[in-house]
Amino acid sequence: MSASLVMFLVFIAITLCITWWAARRSTGSSAYFAAGRSLTAWQNGVAVAGDYMSAASFLGIAGIIAFQGYDGFMYSVGWLVAYLTVLLVVAEPLRNAGKYTMADVLAYRLSPRPVRAMGSLSTLTVSAFYMVAQMVGAGALVSLLLKDTGITFHSAVIGIGVLMIVYVVFGGMLATTWVQIVKAILLMSGTVLLSILVLKHFDFSFGNFFAAVTQVTYHDAQGNAITQNFLTPGLRYKPPYGALDLISLGMALIFGTAGLPHILVRFYTVPDAKTARKSVVWAMLIIGSFYILTTFLGFGAATIVGRDFIGKNGGTNMSAPLLAQAMGGDLFFAFISAIAFATILAVVAGLTISASTSFAHDFWTNVLKRGKISDLGEEVRVARVTAFVVGAVSILIAILLGPNANVAFLVALAFAVAASANLPVIVLSLFWRRFNTRGAVAGLATGLLSSLILILISPSIMKTAAIFPLENPGIVSIPLGFLGAVIATLTGREPEAEEKFTELNVRANTGLGAEKASAH
Repeated sequence: MSASLVMFLVFIAITLCITWWAARRSTGSSAYFAAGRSLTAWQNGVAVAGDYMSAASFLGIAGIIAFQGYDGFMYSVGWLVAYLTVLLVVAEPLRNAGKYTMADVLAYRLSPRPVRAMGSLSTLTVSAFYMVAQMVGAGALVSLLLKDTGITFHSAVIGIGVLMIVYVVFGGMLATTWVQIVKAILLMSGTVLLSILVLKHFDFSFGNFFAAVTQVTYHDAQGNAITQNFLTPGLRYKPPYGALDLISLGMALIFGTAGLPHILVRFYTVPDAKTARKSVVWAMLIIGSFYILTTFLGFGAATIVGRDFIGKNGGTNMSAPLLAQAMGGDLFFAFISAIAFATILAVVAGLTISASTSFAHDFWTNVLKRGKISDLGEEVRVARVTAFVVGAVSILIAILLGPNANVAFLVALAFAVAASANLPVIVLSLFWRRFNTRGAVAGLATGLLSSLILILISPSIMKTAAIFPLENPGIVSIPLGFLGAVIATLTGREPEAEEKFTELNVRANTGLGAEKASAH
């Protein structure tokens, strides 16, 4: 039995034990959806970091840097800065004003049924984009590592999907959180160790390391040898639209984080807003360290392993694992691959629970049932059924996309949808008295549709026949989301929403009444 398979099985066994332990404690809606609001600041902070440091970060960014140098590092910068938006804008108000989902905040002072319906649709769309990216990365990684055992891309995706469903259906938020914590600790350990080994290769000299980065040699499609300076911008974002595309990507990453459903639900797992703020600081420390270290993963893979070798042995997503193999042999390769596998499993579980929570709590309970459910367990049962459906759809789409899609790029699209649809309505609901239901529905719909349409007519989908020239739609779709919300709001007044703004403002900033609402 290969070392990779053994490590995979060990991690699966640990996570299934966590799920069994959590299942015994996940009784009732609060326990299932919000881990009983019992997490401490460091636990939630590490779990948030675990949710955020996905396959896109570990496999995708390392791959983009290894193949496209400095331009790939811009992904790291965007994701690193993004948490400032979360800390300064949404963490505390969200924890104080909501219960389980993003739509709770919108429904606080707006007409609940339409905003919950649109909020749920947006959450499911963003989660689907993000989840498919993780599944593609997982399938490619596992099928490559375990090809000697006969495991194909399809069977790897199905196996991971089944495990994810088990975590969410039986363990709920508590199991998902502890899987995230274990994964985050493993991922940081592996990344630090791999970064040290890369520096050791260059005699712990940053000068030697960056000198090598300026002289990366690879072969083009015609077999010609090319030597390039990977610290020079423009390898990915070329004229005439390169600068705009980079700005668009940055906007999507920085603003999208504050609208990601699986990140937002994490702030409901802590007892109060103070703990929510502290958990963001913990997350920023871990996330900041990690994204700085992607420099060594990506450039290390480019200089030590080489683009040619990576391209022939699994493509961009395998850059970090192949660097580990070059630095520490097959055993370290197995360890880093197992960490990547753990990363994917944990993030997919987090996405699934946020999607199923939104559907069960927002759409089923508050839209279809108008808040009148037959018993307290109905909401949890619906969430569990939704987890099965979400898992099955994600497996199917990942299989259709195949193993060659770059996961960092797919996730960047999820960020664009979150930034265009979710962020405008969250910000306007919290900070604009005049904002109303019409504005919220229009903002969500405009942001969602504009980002999806622009993605469909972009080079990402239409290649050379693209109508919209940018890979990422953020620079257009984010302003459109805000514009749609503002224009629709100005077409009518909603006195009740304006009256409740003061109440929401006080509660969002002080936490008065939050504990009482959370206890239900």
